[in-house]
Amino acid sequence: MYPPKPNEYYPSPGPAMPPPPMGAANQYYPPAPNTLAVTQEPQPWSTGLCDCTDDCGNCCMTCFCPCITFGRIAEIVDQGATSCGTSGALYALLEYFTCCHWIYSCCYRSKMRAQLHLAERPCNDCLVHCCCESCALCQEYRELKNRGFDMTIGWHANMARRGMIVPPVMQGSMMR
Repeated sequence: MYPPKPNEYYPSPGPAMPPPPMGAANQYYPPAPNTLAVTQEPQPWSTGLCDCTDDCGNCCMTCFCPCITFGRIAEIVDQGATSCGTSGALYALLEYFTCCHWIYSCCYRSKMRAQLHLAERPCNDCLVHCCCESCALCQEYRELKNRGFDMTIGWHANMARRGMIVPPVMQGSMMR
C-alpha cells in the first residue's frame, strides 16, 4: 500500500567518473564497466593445403603463372583498393629479382585469415608460403571461391553482382 522504497526496484548506478581535465583530449579512458569484448573463434579452412587438384584449372595457372593467382587474391583481400594487375606485377617483380615473393604473399594470407576468421593452419603463415607457395596460393584462391567470390571478375564486379553499393575509386587531379 505504501510506495516502494526508491532504491528497492531501481538500484542507483555506481560512482561516476570525474570529468576529464581540460586539454586532455588524447588521454586514455578505460572502457565502461559491464562491456564485453566480442571475439570469434578461428574457423577451419574449407579445403586443405594440399587439395590443389580440387580446382585443376587454378592449380595449373598457379603452377605456371602464380602472379595471376596472387593478383586475384590480393584484389579481393584488399577489397578493390589494389588491382589484380598491380599486385600481380609486383609479385612477379619480387619473384624475378629477389625470390622473396613469398614474404609479400604471406602478408596477404595473414590479412585474409584476419578478415575471414580462419585458423592459422597447418602452421605459421610465413612458413606455409616459404615451403609451399603454390599450395598456399591455391588454398587461398579456393577459400575465396568457396565463399562465393568469382575470382575472375575482381572485387568491384563481385560487389555489383551482390547488389552492394561500392564507392567510386578516387582518381588523381583532373588534367586537361
